[in-house]
This record gives sequence, structure tokens and C-alpha cells, in this order.
Amino acid sequence: MSDAPRRSGRKARLKQRAAPPVVNPAPPGQIGGLYRPLSEKDMHDIYATALRLLSDLGMGEVPRRLWDDLISAGASDLGNGRIGLPNTLVEDTISGAAKRFTLHGRDPARSIDVGGKNVYFGTGGAAVNTLDLDTGLYRPSTLRDLHDFTRLQDTLDNVAWFTRCCIATDVPDPFELDVTTAYALMKNTSKPVATAFTLAQHVDPIVKMFDIVAGGDGKFARQPFLKTHISPVISPMRFGEDAVDVVYKCIEHNIPMSCITAAQAGATAPATLAGFLAQSLAETLASLVMVNVISPGFPMIFSNWPLVIDLRSGAFAGGGGETTVLNAASAQLSNWLGLPSGVACSMTDAKAIDAQYGVEKGMTSLAAALAGGNLIYESSGMTAALLGASFEAFVLDDDMHAMTYRALRGIGVSEENLGYDAICEAILGDGHFLGSGQTHAAMERDYHYPKLADREQPRTWAEAGAQDAWSRANTRARAILEDHHPNYLSAEQDQQIRAIFNVQD
Repeated sequence: MSDAPRRSGRKARLKQRAAPPVVNPAPPGQIGGLYRPLSEKDMHDIYATALRLLSDLGMGEVPRRLWDDLISAGASDLGNGRIGLPNTLVEDTISGAAKRFTLHGRDPARSIDVGGKNVYFGTGGAAVNTLDLDTGLYRPSTLRDLHDFTRLQDTLDNVAWFTRCCIATDVPDPFELDVTTAYALMKNTSKPVATAFTLAQHVDPIVKMFDIVAGGDGKFARQPFLKTHISPVISPMRFGEDAVDVVYKCIEHNIPMSCITAAQAGATAPATLAGFLAQSLAETLASLVMVNVISPGFPMIFSNWPLVIDLRSGAFAGGGGETTVLNAASAQLSNWLGLPSGVACSMTDAKAIDAQYGVEKGMTSLAAALAGGNLIYESSGMTAALLGASFEAFVLDDDMHAMTYRALRGIGVSEENLGYDAICEAILGDGHFLGSGQTHAAMERDYHYPKLADREQPRTWAEAGAQDAWSRANTRARAILEDHHPNYLSAEQDQQIRAIFNVQD
């Protein structure tokens, strides 16, 4: 009888240890900025070169409407169809640009505050292939995949916002593609979302869909729950007319935007890393000037995405040391200028869920977070150098992001955490720390417990089927897709949308 309470107490302790923490020990929005690959002089030199490029070389292929607006704002005609952006115009723009703003979720609890040193992982990409859950091989992405990816990530705590990660290749018409993509986002998640508009004339009708979701005409613009991804600057150093038209139209509807520069080192930008950063910074600053000339202080994420090619073959390279340091440096530069930063990391070149996948995703995403990238795009689910998206990758990356957030949180040093009295009590008492009040408190407060990583003994692992990470992730993804079928549209909203648009599920 004397052993019963002891056994009972042990069972209770084991049960408590096995239970998930009551409070997430490291939620999204942790603080970055400690990794600084550039010195203060480096940043000044890169910035000075970027200003010189904008003022002396200038931007080419400027659409007429934008040309007139820039000239009125103080830009100069350099001849040969190029327009110069003087230092004063650029620096005044930086001073008056939006520094911090909210990306709204339709569920207010899921809204995120962009800017400062807050770090959030999310999605991006336009994969034309999906890694099939059944065959383990790539096939063309479909609209069904887009719906499935959207509802899968809706359950993942560490994906802070969702941008359509794949292109529905079975919807060939550009307008229908934009419409069905927007509908999939509205139906399957209440997080902040993002999409792209192929052409400016697609914006007005699709905003009608957003107004239906928001509750009436003009209501979406008052608190937009979607941002757009636009690349109005095409490397090297020129504007793209269709994308610029989309910028004007999105500003008209108060749609926040990520203006993305996606230069490629050695192809559309210098192969030298410093030269690359100077040109890419100049190009993203050109987008910032454009947006603020049209609408001063408009919410724009300064999305300077350094991309790399393998100079031996010309193939895009989403992983590697150069991608790691360039995106970290980009985040550092953007934060130095006080602008809400966006970078692209965790876009592995690996096709399978393997060691290459883990190394490339872990290195690039951790460095970008440590450098303080506010929004880290492409960081969930992307494989095959952005040509592929994977359901298994989404759930594995969610665990990876949690570990990164935990690393960013750091180590709290206080009299309580140093625990002199607790150390003395354990050593002079039971001789260990298992079961102590301090240990239980730390277990709930300080430790992240991954959902998919295997921490069992080899024998236990073998007896359970000797599954690798890919197999466990496949099982987890299937379970989510089987059970999670949200519909964030009311029957009335869905009916109104279908009366206007030819949407597909």
C-alpha cells in the first residue's frame, strides 16, 4: 500500500509531461535583428551606390502615366527614355513611407503587425507542380490543390499569412484564374491572405467579391484583409507596364502591397554580392518612390528578394550559402532604413523531403529571421526551386518555424530563472530536478515540443514502423485534409459571389 501513492504520483507526472504546453512558448512575431552580416560602413556604401544608380542611371521603360507623376514629384528626364530619381526625392520618400501597419485577418485574432523587428513566416510562390501525396512524384498543380493547400495551412499556427502557393494550371484563362484563386482564399482561411492580379482590369470586379465578404460595397477598402504581390520593377532597372497599372488600381482600392524585386545574381544583377545588393536596393527603392508618389504613406512591404542562379548552369538556386547571406543582408538593409521588410527564404532546390531539403530550408530561414526580416516569404511548403509545392513540406516547415521562433526568443535571465534556491534544494534533496516546481514551470514556459520530430529510442522507433520525416508528414497532412473542411463564407455570401463569378471548387 505504501507504493500506491508513489506510483500514482509518477503516473500523474508522466501525464503532465506528455501534455502539450498550455501556452505557446514561442509564438510568431518574435524579435529578430541580432545577425548583422553587413557593417555600418557596408550599409552606407551599398545605400550610396543605390542612390547613385537611381539618380544618374535612372529607370527605363517608364509608363507614360508614371513618368508624368514622377516628373511632377521632382524626378528628372535623363534622356534615352530614362528617368532619374534624385537623392532628395528618394530620401524624402523613405522618411514619409509607412513604417508599420496591420495586415488584417478576417479573424481579428489572426491579424499581424508588420514592421519594427517582428518576424513572421508565411508563404509565397507560384508553383506549377505539386508533390503528390500518393505517388511522391510531381504533377501539374490544380485548383483542387490550391483549395487543399489553403485549408491545410489554415490549421498551422506558425504560418502567419497565406499567399497562393501554386498556380491552378487547369484554369487557363487569366481572369478566371485570378477569380478562382481569390475565391479559394476567401473560402478556406481567415488569416491575412495575398494574391496577384494578372492585369489591372481584373482588380475592380474581384474587389466586388471582397466587398461581399466584408459585408457591403466599399467595406473591404476600410479594413482590407488581402494584400497583393506585384513586381512593378523588372531587373535590371526598368519598370513593367502591366504591373505598374496594377499598382495604380490597387492603390485606388486601398489594397496593401508587397512590391517585389526579384533580381538574380549573375543574370539580371551583378554576380558580386555587394553589387547585387546595391542594384536590388535601388530597384526596390524605385518601387517605394512610385507608390509614395501616387499615394504618400501607402502601406507597402519593402520586398527586396535577392535570388541566386547557379553560375555553372544558369539554373535558379533557391538554397545555399549565398541565398542565406544575401537575404539576411537585405533584411538588415531594409530595417536600417526603417522600412517593413520582406525577403524570400526556405525555398529549397530539393525535390524530395530529404537531407538537402532540411539543410537548405533551415539555414536560409533561420538566417533571415535572425537578421530581422519582418515577413519571410516562400518559407512554407515550397520545394524544387519554387517549381513545386508539397503538403508534407507545409507541416514539416511549421515545426521548423516554431524552432526558429524559439531560437529568436532567446534566454531570459532573471533571479527566478537563474534559480539559486532551486539548485540548492535539488542537490541537497532528491539529487535531481525531475518533478520540481521550477522544472514544471519551465516545461510550460520555455520549451517547444515539435509535433513531427522523432525523439524515441531506436528500438521504439523501429517497433513503430521506422518512419522517416516524410512518412510522418504525409500521414499528418492526410489527416488534416481529411478532417479540416472550413468554409469561411456564409451561404448568402457564397450565393452572391456565384451569381457574379464563374467560381470553381
